Amino acid sequence: MKDGHRGRFITLEGGEGGGKSTQARRLADWLQTAVGEVVLTREPGGSAGAEQIRGLLVDGDVRRWDPLSEALLHFAARRDHLVTTILPALARGAWVLSDRFADSTMAYQGYGHGVDRAALAELYRICVGALKPDLTLILDLPVEQGLARAAGRAAGEDRYERMDRDFHERLRQGFLEIARSEPERCVVIDAAQDEDAVHAGIVAAVGERLVVSSAS
Repeated sequence: MKDGHRGRFITLEGGEGGGKSTQARRLADWLQTAVGEVVLTREPGGSAGAEQIRGLLVDGDVRRWDPLSEALLHFAARRDHLVTTILPALARGAWVLSDRFADSTMAYQGYGHGVDRAALAELYRICVGALKPDLTLILDLPVEQGLARAAGRAAGEDRYERMDRDFHERLRQGFLEIARSEPERCVVIDAAQDEDAVHAGIVAAVGERLVVSSAS
């Protein structure tokens, strides 16, 4: 049930084509029956200012930004998202469910593009502070399968999808390394399964880690 005066913060992470947006919506629907208010949000985005920055990151040429500039744009969007959406929701006792958060920056810009990971950790300290997700669900599947799924989506917002195969392999390994380094926070979900099986795995992880059961 609801955790006292503060809500819980859950993030969904992973590479392209893992079904994060679909699973985030399904999890939000399930959680509402158990915990009350659920704020479903996303990164980059989740606030008016961050949504404006989103367009700079997900559209255009793959070489539009150098890696550090790209990381700084993500953190600028994240800071606005945090102060405008996430922190107020948690303070009023809502549960926040975000389709991507800072692990994506570490995986994409750190592991994928080679930005110094210690520098990214320092940017996190400056922009986010002590807050960490209560639970991070990493939807993992082979790169070829993920890119094939992503290619079937509607056109647009595909800048990262168009990056080369080696980049996507590095970021997949980055997410798995993040999960290995923080097992108390992260759960890896096999996203190669069908949608219902993935949802069942997510519900089981949330129920076990955060002691939640559906009222329905």
